[in-house]
Amino acid sequence: MADDERALSQLQSTLAQRQQSLDEIVAAVQHLAIETPSWGYGNSGTRFKVFPWPGAARNLAEKMADAAEVQRVTGACPTLALHIPWDQTSDWAAARRTAETLGIRIGAINPNLFQDDDYRLGSLCHPNSAIRQRAVAHVLDCIAIGRDVGSDLISLWLADGTNYAGQDDLRSRRHRLIDALHIIYAALPEHMQLLIEYKFFEPAFYATDLPDWGTALLMAQKLGPRAQVLVDTGHHAQGTNIEQIVAQLLDEGRLGGFHFNDRKYADDDLIVGSHNPYELFRIFHEIVGAAADGVANASHIAYMIDQSHNIEPKIEAMIQSVLNIQVAYAKALLVDRAALRQAQLANDVLGGYRILQDAYETDVRPLLAEVRRRSGRPMDPIAAFRASGYAERIAHERSSVTVSAGYPDA
Repeated sequence: MADDERALSQLQSTLAQRQQSLDEIVAAVQHLAIETPSWGYGNSGTRFKVFPWPGAARNLAEKMADAAEVQRVTGACPTLALHIPWDQTSDWAAARRTAETLGIRIGAINPNLFQDDDYRLGSLCHPNSAIRQRAVAHVLDCIAIGRDVGSDLISLWLADGTNYAGQDDLRSRRHRLIDALHIIYAALPEHMQLLIEYKFFEPAFYATDLPDWGTALLMAQKLGPRAQVLVDTGHHAQGTNIEQIVAQLLDEGRLGGFHFNDRKYADDDLIVGSHNPYELFRIFHEIVGAAADGVANASHIAYMIDQSHNIEPKIEAMIQSVLNIQVAYAKALLVDRAALRQAQLANDVLGGYRILQDAYETDVRPLLAEVRRRSGRPMDPIAAFRASGYAERIAHERSSVTVSAGYPDA
């Protein structure tokens, strides 16, 4: 504790010399909201094997309880993203009340347009108009669910694409997509946004209908200001400069949100910041810099986790992701932006790099401990979770009680 206090005092002195405020940085970290995904609390796996985890959530009620536990120990995760029909229930009013009773809210609604047999050749881009209409109807149902639970986000990812040249006409598929998105956008309530996600390959291996940020941006621009781009950090080719994409979207006012995860090879859906924490820092550096320059979009970004915890404890993995995001964000807040701007104007290549590196190499653990102290949260969220006995309790309870796949009415 004494070491943390000394480190925090030293950091405060450094910030004062730069005319930066420790209190403002602490407040910024306190206000960073990170949405957790319902599917991250349930059993999941690769196409080879699903390894069940003791106590993994089996229905919406259990997912909400687990999300509330993450919020309890971190104070940073007030909302839970849902996936339909995985989280379908007959009583959305009851689900909303339960979430609020637990101290969380229901966040983004994610339609599923990839699991049904009808979608083998696509959903919104399918050559068959009846299947396209069915896909649109599903998204419209998700909009209605969002209205019922108080959500303001529809997060749309399509698996649509083709495996072979000549399988379908690429321009015709684009026209079908635009037509379908116009119908969906017109149905949005005034308070709701449509986030358009992209992925450069998989499951389609020749052409994906929404393969990159430029295509997603074009779609958003055709629809209107409440259509924005969602950046999944795992949905890029190796070596892609994601922070440059972030900068471009911020400049266009179209950065709607993130699905945070990490990868080593492709879309691995690993704990965010576990393989490339410097990339996560650089992404936040662009966002913090844009906010400092008065870019309005930088203050209206939905930060969401999208991960598949296959071999690690579900809830602990989610907490670790939150901690990694907070670390990267805190480091980005410490960048000496006045000195960085001077170095850039002076064409001091190495100087600019060293300023970023100095912030990245700063130990922000004392700073984050102060954030948690002021927020009334545990100093070590994972240790607090382990000490609570929650994991052992749900492992026992959920192994001895059979429940439905949806939200129980009782």
